[in-house]
Amino acid sequence: MKKIILVLFIVIGYNANSQSLIGGDNILKTNLTADALNNYNITYEKSINHFISLSVNYKSMPLSKLPLKSIAKKFIDNPAIDFDNFKIGNTTVTFEGRFYLGLSKMSGFYIGPYIRYGNYDLSVPATYTYTPDKIFPAEIVKPITAVATLDGTVRTQSYGAHIGMQFQLLTKLVLDISFIGGHYGTATGKLEFSPPGGFPKPAQVALQQVLDNTKADPFKLKSTVDANKAITDMEGPWWGLRGLGIGLGLRF
Repeated sequence: MKKIILVLFIVIGYNANSQSLIGGDNILKTNLTADALNNYNITYEKSINHFISLSVNYKSMPLSKLPLKSIAKKFIDNPAIDFDNFKIGNTTVTFEGRFYLGLSKMSGFYIGPYIRYGNYDLSVPATYTYTPDKIFPAEIVKPITAVATLDGTVRTQSYGAHIGMQFQLLTKLVLDISFIGGHYGTATGKLEFSPPGGFPKPAQVALQQVLDNTKADPFKLKSTVDANKAITDMEGPWWGLRGLGIGLGLRF
């Protein structure tokens, strides 16, 4: 993704080299703050008139270890979840309309309402312990501790707005500073785990108890475990805050 963004900027810079770009109707940019967090992104913005623009943003973060584990532990209440190996990734597409209050096109203070569609990939390890059934009455069996890693995707749709300022720095360079914003919507998802050898009955019961004891308010979780797989369905509200973001772009 880094290479794709770099190539796009080079191509536009090369093609626009002989043009005066001040007042151009198009901007291609990336949010450097998100890039620094491996949340690679690119935005195309087009001016509609002197005060309004439309844009589309694509953002992708590869599956990686969970950031801000302390916050996640407060949100997901279950000591059986292995947060050290919890992984998350995402792909989002955001459509935004901007209303500028500056004197130039796509410049100055703006208010940007948007709609965002997201797929959030999760890999959630859950530890459970069970005691196998005895084969012989006199047999001594020891408890077995195992890990079920549930993988799946949460799909979201949310609406929001943010405020910021955009500046023309140089002939071709644009600085976009997003101050604060947020969005709210809905989310649904499913996580699954299928062990190669299936679940013996005691393992089914133990894992079912672990999943039933997992709370992630305000999400509603419904889990089922049978001899072949474990499934957790989830649904609930989806919200997020947008903090300070610094974007850099080329205008053409």
